[in-house]
Amino acid sequence: MGFFSKAKSHDAWLAICVGVDGLRAASVTRVTDARPVVSVCLFQPASGAAGSAPLERLGKQLHAARYDCTTLLNSGQYQLLAVDAPNVPPDELKTAVRWRLKDMLDFHIDDATIDVLDIPQDKNAPTRGHTMFAVAARNQVISDRQALFDAAKVRLRAIDIPEMAQRNISALAEPPGRGLAMLAFDDEGGLLTITYAGELYLARRIDVSLAQLNDGDVEQRNGNYDRITLELQRSLDHFDRQYHYITLAKLVLAPMGEAAAPLLAYLTANLYVPVESLALASVLDFDGLPELQSEQAQQQFFLALGGALRHEETQL
Repeated sequence: MGFFSKAKSHDAWLAICVGVDGLRAASVTRVTDARPVVSVCLFQPASGAAGSAPLERLGKQLHAARYDCTTLLNSGQYQLLAVDAPNVPPDELKTAVRWRLKDMLDFHIDDATIDVLDIPQDKNAPTRGHTMFAVAARNQVISDRQALFDAAKVRLRAIDIPEMAQRNISALAEPPGRGLAMLAFDDEGGLLTITYAGELYLARRIDVSLAQLNDGDVEQRNGNYDRITLELQRSLDHFDRQYHYITLAKLVLAPMGEAAAPLLAYLTANLYVPVESLALASVLDFDGLPELQSEQAQQQFFLALGGALRHEETQL
């Protein structure tokens, strides 16, 4: 199984995120001309149980056999790289990309599982070389995750990454004809994505965690704000140069609880693009789920919800 597994189209996926404290699962059904509906939102604590036991309990509780399941790798388990797209036939693309990655990875290329994701070109520009994303993970990471789900008797159809999950939610919030930057934070750090027409164009990791943003020391917190702002300025400037044909509408902050308001104020004062907080209920319908009514819960389930919004990727 590679990343972005090419599967037939489904009304709903079950996304299961594996965290230190337990498992978070979500399922979302896309609805024509309406907000996608969240039908499943569940946390299964690790509770000290070893191995696949918590996942097996979760699978039984949610009747996981009824779904096609996907899971997300954690940030340190893969590398996402932008590479020049090789000028080769589609059936030779992954082999060509593998060759280009051999000196870019922090492990041997023979130990890597590779997949690719295209970045659409400007349709009005002359045909020329363009950039694409390559995602690489150690074979052992992929086989361990598959083994976990196999042992729990949960059928895994796809393995995804947080950048794609965030892309899925960002695509729902995009203003027509304009790009959208989205910034999210969790215990692993910050993630900036820029999407346009539902496609991922830029992804950057920011080495500041949600816990650091909640730090009570004002000096430490302001230092982290400066780091975030500098990385955002650099990334937005790079995007403007690389994709000048896309007009960026704004930067939105994903749900992050009490840390949102002061960071929003700081970024608003220091960036040249409008900055807003994302109202998750404006893009997803979870009216019947009390589990998602708080911003803290929305932050904790953010990637699971994005993973559950996955759709069939373009065959490369």
